[in-house]
Amino acid sequence: MPSQIALPLSLPGSGEASRIVIGNANQAAYEALANPKGWPFSTAVLTGPERSGKSLLGKWAEGQGIAVIDGADSWDETELFHRWNKAQETGEPLLLISDSQPWEISLPDLRSRLGGSLQLEIGVPDDDMAARLIEAIAEQRGLALADGAVEYLVPRAERSFAGIERLVVAIDRLSLERKAPATMSLWRDALEAIRGPEQARLL
Repeated sequence: MPSQIALPLSLPGSGEASRIVIGNANQAAYEALANPKGWPFSTAVLTGPERSGKSLLGKWAEGQGIAVIDGADSWDETELFHRWNKAQETGEPLLLISDSQPWEISLPDLRSRLGGSLQLEIGVPDDDMAARLIEAIAEQRGLALADGAVEYLVPRAERSFAGIERLVVAIDRLSLERKAPATMSLWRDALEAIRGPEQARLL
């Protein structure tokens, strides 16, 4: 499988297709979700930073026949324990997505069961994945980036999913406000807008 792919995903009710960019930060999680037969206790726990695509991966996993509980860390723990037991009885794979890192579980039985389940964590995108994320987010927003955008932005972008998204959104907003193409001067202004005036001295 290539190290960088984008999975098309139709979101219910949106009328649009979103793309999940697969790269270094989520490759292992994607591969595990594609092969749930090997999960211990038929259960996996997925965690990751803000805007890292956990819910998108969960929706994709549902399409593969996996039962998914998104925001599992906000659920009643007794109910989650019952769902874990159900997965053991039926053999249906269960994916729990948590926004908390770490996920602090009070119920001892649930804590021990999930501790023995497959732990999947989305990490930090590398340069290649950051470039693909910039392209995918821009495409989703209908933003046409001028040539050289990725080469210019990747070394200067905050290395996080949320930071990369903020940067592309800022470029899109400035492009719309000024009715101007997204060229280098606009990229520079977007970087300064989200990272402060000191950023200009680094460009």
